[in-house]
Amino acid sequence: MKKILIVDDEPNIVMSLEYTFKKQNYQVFIARDGQEALDLVKTVFPDLIILDVMMPLVDGYATLEQIRKDPNLRRTKVIFLSAKNKESDIEKGLALGADCYLTKPFSIKKVVDQVAELLK
Repeated sequence: MKKILIVDDEPNIVMSLEYTFKKQNYQVFIARDGQEALDLVKTVFPDLIILDVMMPLVDGYATLEQIRKDPNLRRTKVIFLSAKNKESDIEKGLALGADCYLTKPFSIKKVVDQVAELLK
């Protein structure tokens, strides 16, 4: 069973993504901020991380920088899902090593399709 880590501080987004991916037989883990995510990835080793940029404690960019330094997480796919939608924000996310950058508001179907594409 593929493991997905959802990292977002917005409860409604977390709930809708968690529900959707559990229905599709993914094992889902939740972190509410970047620090919680960094603690969790060391034990969970997710196949894919859906990562918000603007979060308390450690933002998504800094979180991804730390994840990309860990050789055990080299194969982990990362999708940024953020309200930061300027070209410079997207370029920064991809330059840090994200596999994809989707902007909020988002379509659940688009997120599901992108996850399926990255995990096939």
